[in-house]
Amino acid sequence: MEKVYEVIESGFNWIIQYAVLLIELIGVAVLLWAIFKAVVSLLRHGDSIKLSLAEGIALSLEFKMGGELLRTVIVRDWEELLILGAVILLRAAMTFLIHWEITIETKREREKIEEKSAENAAKGK
Repeated sequence: MEKVYEVIESGFNWIIQYAVLLIELIGVAVLLWAIFKAVVSLLRHGDSIKLSLAEGIALSLEFKMGGELLRTVIVRDWEELLILGAVILLRAAMTFLIHWEITIETKREREKIEEKSAENAAKGK
């Protein structure tokens, strides 16, 4: 019976490790895509580059944090858990700061749009 438990545990660890790898790869792909879009938008002199990049970074961090949380399932000792907890806290803090920046940038974008519509309304009269 002990052999069965060992086989199940090793299979579970294998599944978790590859799931974490896949989730973190998705996070890296999202980040690379956001950077690519930002560079293309920059070359085309597009609008809201900063907002678009910040949203991509935030989404990427969410995937990376999800991978870290899933990794907590297979942690074996306290030292590893403390390191993992510190990584999760740092990523959560970065995500919070990026979301804060997104909120500020969204307000700026709205103000620009409102100013332009007010100017257009004034010109129309």
